[in-house]
Amino acid sequence: MRIEVRFFAGLRERLGVAEREVSVPDDTSIRQLWSLVVPEEPLPDNVLAARNMEYVDLSSIPCDGDEIAFFPPVTGGAG
Repeated sequence: MRIEVRFFAGLRERLGVAEREVSVPDDTSIRQLWSLVVPEEPLPDNVLAARNMEYVDLSSIPCDGDEIAFFPPVTGGAG
């Protein structure tokens, strides 16, 4: 299946890439997807993932044509 993978914020800067389109086996989880797309970097403990702009668990299985986004936790607010 074909998956569009996007990286945001500090992940994009650290990896030096904003997006990649990849072909992966049908039963690939989002956690496994990271390892296939970024084999040189371990998955950060606090990374968040979204499937088609909705938060998902890293054990979720994407479908052909999905967009998977990885990004660090959002922080901030008024102090």
